[in-house]
Amino acid sequence: MRKVLLLAVFVVSLWGCSKDDDHFIDFHRSSDWLERTPGFEEKYKLQQLVILSRHNIRTPMVGKGSILERLTNPSYNWFRWEDPASHLTAKGVRLEANMGGFFREWLRKENLIGKYASHPGSFRFYANAKQRCQLTARTFADALLPGLDVQVEMNAEYDTMDPVFNPQITKMPAGFEEKAQQEINAMMGDLNAGAASQFSLIESILDITHAPAYPDTMSFSQFPSAVGFKMNAEPFMTGGLKMACSVSDALVLQYFEEPDARKAAFGHELKDVDWIDVALVKERYGDALFSAPSVAVNVAHPLLQAMLSELQNKGRCFSFLCGHDSNLTSVLSALETVPYELPHTIEKKTPIGAKVIVEKFRSQDGKEYADIWMVYASTGQIRGESRLSYSNPPVAVRLCLKALKENPDGLYLLSDLEQRFAEAISAYDEI
Repeated sequence: MRKVLLLAVFVVSLWGCSKDDDHFIDFHRSSDWLERTPGFEEKYKLQQLVILSRHNIRTPMVGKGSILERLTNPSYNWFRWEDPASHLTAKGVRLEANMGGFFREWLRKENLIGKYASHPGSFRFYANAKQRCQLTARTFADALLPGLDVQVEMNAEYDTMDPVFNPQITKMPAGFEEKAQQEINAMMGDLNAGAASQFSLIESILDITHAPAYPDTMSFSQFPSAVGFKMNAEPFMTGGLKMACSVSDALVLQYFEEPDARKAAFGHELKDVDWIDVALVKERYGDALFSAPSVAVNVAHPLLQAMLSELQNKGRCFSFLCGHDSNLTSVLSALETVPYELPHTIEKKTPIGAKVIVEKFRSQDGKEYADIWMVYASTGQIRGESRLSYSNPPVAVRLCLKALKENPDGLYLLSDLEQRFAEAISAYDEI
């Protein structure tokens, strides 16, 4: 049933797809935005939402005079960012406000918005202390509950990494690194070879043969890639994939911000599949670092604990935790999510501004159930800044967890989902 529902979401979302590259995979849907079985609303009442969000559009992680300029034809001009490196942009703020406004419309329909007035503690907003996360959460909260100046928690010094959201290795006994490397090799194979065609595409976009770094750097593939680990630090990478990731990230962000798609590609005519390939490089980088099972349960441990605590908080009806793509990747891997590829976006795993949503329901017979979705704006909605509404909703794809049984309406028993969280948390102790 769950696979059928996932297919239904995919098929319905295909309606109205634009063939215009400048409005990539935009779509419209007039029916209820989350696909449910007939009679679902009569059988189940939504009790709570726990959301793990990625921040919205930021500036590239590297700035002027960086690897980007060394690898790019000097006649090409990168987008002129108005904000410092790695900061949320003005467009990112507008897009997050747009998403928060849509969630307000949804929660009003579900009769959850009104609970804030009588029980402010029933809503929680908590973000990593980095500027892009704090501002994303602040913007979403203001759009969801306008005029109420709700608190956004920050539990670390501003613009530093909160340990809850920091995807760092905090346990590294003998044999851990060897096991993690084996898992990465089994999942990814040779890190460079698996991205060779994407490397070539990005090199051609940059016109690397006329870049300042040429001929010392002729191709990303000439630098072998490897993942490494250190205690109390994020997994790290050396080699060509890391270099290519910096460029891939900057190109994707440039495509989101620059209205002229051709200008965003330095004059090249890129098709939808080309932009997907550009984004695939940074997603491959993230998967290599954070999705191996031993690594995921290690780096996601405090966030898994926080999410389970929110899910079991009887006084909470809405929780919004804001972090990074590495957080979404590691949490979903630790929970043993069935592999997926998202439609209507060039980022196939953790799109910018994406939200992993856990819904908690109570059925007519008093049992509690849960459902899990990935919700995000399509690439067309991002580039066009189109208003989100029930006639133009964000994309919603149901996520499936391995070996977890669902009922005929595609829902998990809440106790089963809580047990899956508990198992992922206890796996940390077994490292």
